[in-house]
Parts: sequence; structure tokens; C-alpha cells
Amino acid sequence: MGQRITFNLPDLGEGLTEGEVAAWLVEPGGEVKLNQPFVEVETAKALVEVPSPYDGVLAEHHAEAGETIDVGRPLASFEVEGVEAPPAEKKKDERTPNLVGYGAREAGSKRRKRRSGEAPPAPAPAPAPAPVAAPAPVAAPAPVAPPTPAAPAPAPAAPPAPSGPVLAKPPVRKLAKDLGIDLASVVPTGPNGTVSRADVEAAVAAPAAAAPAKVTASAEDQRLPIKGVRKLTAQNMVASAFTAPHATVFLTCDVTGMMETVKAFKGRKEFADVKVTPLLFVAKAVLLAARRHPMINAQWDEAAQEIVVKHDVNLGIAAATPRGLVVPNVKAAQDLSLVELADALTSLASTAREGKTSPADMSGGTISITNVGVFGIDTGTPILPPGESAILVFGAVRPQPWVHEGEIAVRQVTTLGLAFDHRLIDGELGSQFLADVGSFLQHPGETLLAWT
Repeated sequence: MGQRITFNLPDLGEGLTEGEVAAWLVEPGGEVKLNQPFVEVETAKALVEVPSPYDGVLAEHHAEAGETIDVGRPLASFEVEGVEAPPAEKKKDERTPNLVGYGAREAGSKRRKRRSGEAPPAPAPAPAPAPVAAPAPVAAPAPVAPPTPAAPAPAPAAPPAPSGPVLAKPPVRKLAKDLGIDLASVVPTGPNGTVSRADVEAAVAAPAAAAPAKVTASAEDQRLPIKGVRKLTAQNMVASAFTAPHATVFLTCDVTGMMETVKAFKGRKEFADVKVTPLLFVAKAVLLAARRHPMINAQWDEAAQEIVVKHDVNLGIAAATPRGLVVPNVKAAQDLSLVELADALTSLASTAREGKTSPADMSGGTISITNVGVFGIDTGTPILPPGESAILVFGAVRPQPWVHEGEIAVRQVTTLGLAFDHRLIDGELGSQFLADVGSFLQHPGETLLAWT
């Protein structure tokens, strides 16, 4: 006799708290195999396929396509043969789902450690467990009568009194400090009056407005919900712009040599199965210049009051997709040959266009490239992806008159821009780095031999 088991939405990576059901891949009554994708879920970072944790039959959907549900809430129910104990007793014995793409864990393996402030899994999952910190009513010397049962009801989770301590998790406190926000001035919306990350970001976005006015719209106007990648991008850009002091330098250079090298390498047999583009050589130029200037590949550690010079260059490539802008990165790109780098960039771009980029591929970047030239744009001043030290702008390559070997000639010319975190990188270092990138692109063939 089959046993019905309810499967809750797992944490799909990076501590995400919710996901939108994009499409069901298996309808109720359909058979599923262990690790077979049965639903697509769109998170703030990627569109991911959730694998089945069981062999059996998908019995019921607990959410419609287009519906957003919290992590830990019921997603689907399965009919599974051979399950002897009821679901409540079976929790520690049955196989439990791992992060997406890695299949199910074997019995007895431990889940990842839950973040502080989250309650351990219980038979009936709660939507938002109370933080471990002491309950707020005890902390403040409440102006109203304390433990009087007859007290009327304006008590459920009012904003914290100015005299009481501000409840917030350490990452939220750090964010507030980085953004120059006084936590005592932030209106909390979290459980028991805790200040959440969203509360701090809202305070940054509208410091003077108690209640932002809703934008008026006519019947012909279109309203689009702010969610998924677009919502996360907006939050990240606000945080980055108000945390890292941005500076930008520009370089216009002759890249005729690069364009000729691209054409020559397309004919080589070792590049037959990969895409050879100008972006490949720009990426290689960034990696070689970073080797010369290691400080360009660093991160600011506010908590430790240290600068961390990273060993690996996790090279991000900004990609415009139907779901919004994503910046996946190639891990340890400095160790790849030119063929391997070309293959990695091709795979990264196609995966991003299909909306299949995993959260892991979009985390941990150190330096990024944005190719605005594909849109016919000459240059720009981008905002750094949070936590990254620099982002290179690659503009359109155009035939232009240029002084070459003492004479005016028509050459292939582009403008490069480098935006960087001025806490880590001063103008001299940023300029030297960008000059080396330009030097490589002018003479890629001989520079490859000299620098590698």
C-alpha cells in the first residue's frame, strides 16, 4: 500500500527564502523517478529544476504555476510504495532532498546547518519561526501595563519602542552600518519586532518618506510585479551603490590586432568546437592583467577590517536575459587555457539565456565584464556587483580614423571603461590595470607569448 508524503520547497541555495512555481513538469497522477525534475521554480537568482526525492507517483500539486511560496511550505505530495512509517515518524529515515541538481541524500545524512534565528524542522512547518533572541516584550519597560491579561489588543508586534534594544541579526546590523543607517530609526517588520534586511534597504531607498506614495497609473499603463531576478538586482544595486565608493577610468584604444587575431583563431582546429569572439580576448586580457596587479582581485572585509586579496579570479560576465540581468561567473578562470576559457564562456552564455544558471554560478564573483558593445554602445559607468572589486566595460568596436605608425589610417577602435571600488583600488592601480588590458588587445598574439 502506497504512503502519501508531502514534500516541502527546499532551500534552493544561498539562503533564499521563497520561490515562484514557474511550470509543473509532471501532472498529478504521473510517475516520477528519483532525481527526475518534476517542477521548475524561479528564485531571485535563477530558474531551477527541482528533482523528485522519491520513486513513485506525484499525487498532488500544492501550488499553482505563477504562485510564490516560502521555503519550507508544501510544494507537492507523492505516493510512494514501501514506506512503512507515517510521514511524521519517517522524517529521519527517509531520503531527504538536497540542493537542486545534486539529487537526494541517503538516509541518515544530515541537512545543512540552519541559520541562526530559524527554528529546527518540526512536523508541521511554520512560516516564519521566531528568532532565538529574547522576545521583544521582555526587553522594553513597556509604557502600558505589563502582564495584565485585561490589556486591550494593540499589542501584537508593534514597532520597537525607542527605549528598548533593537533586534536584528548580525548580517543586518553589518548592512545597516555599511549603509550608514541608524537601526533605531528603521521600522521593523520581522517577527517579534526584528529589523530585516528588507527594512534596512527600504530605509535607504526612502529615508525621508514614512509611506511612499503609490505611482498613479492610467488604464493604458502596464504594471509589472517586481520579483525574481529583477527584484534581487534592484536590491543588490542599491546596496552596492551605497556601500562601495565607485570610481571609473576610460581608455580608447586600437584593437585592430585583436580583431585580426579573432579571425585567425576561428580557423584553428583546436577552436573548432568553441565560439571565438572579441569577448574571449577581452576576458583573457583581464585575467592576464589581474595576474600583474593582484590587488585588483580583492575584497573588502568590513567585519574583520581587512582586505582579502583573492587567489582565484572568478570572472563574471553580465548577461541580459528575458528574466533580467544576471552575472554568472567562471570559477578560477585564471587556470583555464584559451580553449577552455572559450568553452566556459560559451556554456555560461547559453545557460544564462535558457534561464538555467544555478545560484552557485552567480555567487562568489571577484571581477566582472559587461559587453555593452553588442548593443552598439561605446561605454558606460556600471555599478559593481556586490562584493566585487572591479567591472570592465567593453564598448562597440568601430572603424575609425587613427594615427597608426605616424600616419592616419582606418583602424578598429573601442573604448574600455573600468569601474572599481575606491576603498580597494586607487586611481593609479585602476589606470595601470586598464592600460595593460588595452595593451594586450592591441597586440594579443605577441602579448600572449610574453605574458603566459
